[in-house]
Amino acid sequence: MPINSGSFAKLLWPGLNKIYGKSYNEHPEEWSDLFTYNKSSKQYEEDLGISSFGLATRKSEGGAIEYDEERQAFLTRYTHVVYGKGFIITREIYEDDQYNVVGNRRAQGLAFIMRQTKETLAANVYNRAFNASYTGGDSKEMIATDHPLHAGGTASNEIATAADLSEASLEALTIQIMKAENDKGQKISLMPQTLHIPPDLYYEAERILRSANRVATADNDVNVLNKNSIFPGGIKVNHYLTDADAFFIRTNCPEGTKMYQRRPVEFTIDNDFDTENAKFKATERYSFGWTDWRGVFGSPGA
Repeated sequence: MPINSGSFAKLLWPGLNKIYGKSYNEHPEEWSDLFTYNKSSKQYEEDLGISSFGLATRKSEGGAIEYDEERQAFLTRYTHVVYGKGFIITREIYEDDQYNVVGNRRAQGLAFIMRQTKETLAANVYNRAFNASYTGGDSKEMIATDHPLHAGGTASNEIATAADLSEASLEALTIQIMKAENDKGQKISLMPQTLHIPPDLYYEAERILRSANRVATADNDVNVLNKNSIFPGGIKVNHYLTDADAFFIRTNCPEGTKMYQRRPVEFTIDNDFDTENAKFKATERYSFGWTDWRGVFGSPGA
């Protein structure tokens, strides 16, 4: 339904002191902390895994060399989706609005909701990280204890026993990261980069990572997480994470969580000839997902 004079009768008369509800401050952009940005010029993007070679084998004198092969591994597709929102206002309410609320301020509200949508969709990849209903190229959820390896067997990017954020759980996960292997079981240089938490874990994370000595113990041991800057990218609070206990570690994996921007946000306006109503809309096209599960490790909390 168009927004008309009856929708905002008070805006047609002078005398209001304040109009509230549209001028809240926004959080800085947060989705870019969770994903690597990429541009796209196609309907969808696909990332294809390639299996590695196995270890070299001993060659006997005069014997033949053993030949290995590479094979296609798991395929991940990013299908870009258009998200949009709009509103319609009558010419009369636009003309008679005494406070410039219906046109300009609602356009600001449109920009706000497009940002909120993008942040929510980005965070939902992490909010659903332990949910088996949302799977990636290997048919497993983003964080699991049994990611199938193309060469056989499984591997994990989830803490062995679900645990809340603590010095011990961070140490366990970072050790798991540093012991990471590729598809054929060879060691790879995977390292923690950033710790991602909801606001609920902010103070605990600060105590754990900023203290010079170990937290909540009478021992005078050094806090290795702090001293050695195990998380060089620091702590990243995301206000759109919904689980108060879950936490995540992004690594230096080159093809982990990715965002593809197919078309940046566009704001357009048009008028209907017969009704003289004005139509405002905003649209944007993009996709979020992950290619290599080694890009994120985590725990759902105890």
